[in-house]
Amino acid sequence: MPRRQSGRHRKPEPLAAPEGAPALVLAVPGTPSSAARSLAEEVSSIARSELPGLDARIGYVDGGDDEFPSLEAVLAQAANEHKAREDADGRPDPGPAAVVVPLLAGPDSALLRRIRQAMMNSGSGAELTDVLGPHPLLAEALHVRLSEAGLARADRARLFTVATAADGIILATVGGEEAVQAAGITGMLLSARLAVPVLAAALDEEGAISRTAEQLRESGSQQLALAPYLIGPEITDGLLGAAAAEAGCASAEALGAYSTVGRLVLSNYAAAVGLTLPSQAQGAPVR
Repeated sequence: MPRRQSGRHRKPEPLAAPEGAPALVLAVPGTPSSAARSLAEEVSSIARSELPGLDARIGYVDGGDDEFPSLEAVLAQAANEHKAREDADGRPDPGPAAVVVPLLAGPDSALLRRIRQAMMNSGSGAELTDVLGPHPLLAEALHVRLSEAGLARADRARLFTVATAADGIILATVGGEEAVQAAGITGMLLSARLAVPVLAAALDEEGAISRTAEQLRESGSQQLALAPYLIGPEITDGLLGAAAAEAGCASAEALGAYSTVGRLVLSNYAAAVGLTLPSQAQGAPVR
């Protein structure tokens, strides 16, 4: 018989969600659509692939039907199932029925209030995590989206340049001044990666994008790019295009279902339930 490995050469036990662990409920903002659902499903799939056995569900902040179930309804169902398990086991479970992870790169106080209200209305006793950023992994995702659009080098260590590479980045966000400040932290990390100035601006503040573009040009940047510090569903169609036109520059795509977004969703969930993930499934947050 083969001998079992031991010590430092022994393979680590595969990580899986503990039996009876709370459901991960992804709170999706914005108008429900097939594109938003596809994005949310892909993010959930990434989280499940990192943690087999994870009960991942999707609730829409503005949902309300079978196709796009509301966050409140999804949480109420999770609470009912949690209660049924308690009754079957004959003992109470001190943990929450669900952990809600907002699908937001940065803080948006109005949206977060609505998420908390839905949680209260559901009577689920669910726990709410932080938004996904600021975080170094989001700076990585922004870099990738810019490089995909031909607006940044894919790898700063390679000895070549991209003719269309930007020498100044506008980091576009929504959610007011708090969101701009949080985006600025990730912006500093992105600036260090690209070695170009990065300034955050609010899409939902009139004139903020054009003022930021002018500030970058006055400081010497000539070729600007718009980098959406957004997952995607939280903004209306056409908003990014209008902002890019306002700034007179090209724009990268929103972060979307980039792999690190799913990993950050899982990391926030794991922190809430006290689960330690392997190092590749998490990263050091920046607060």
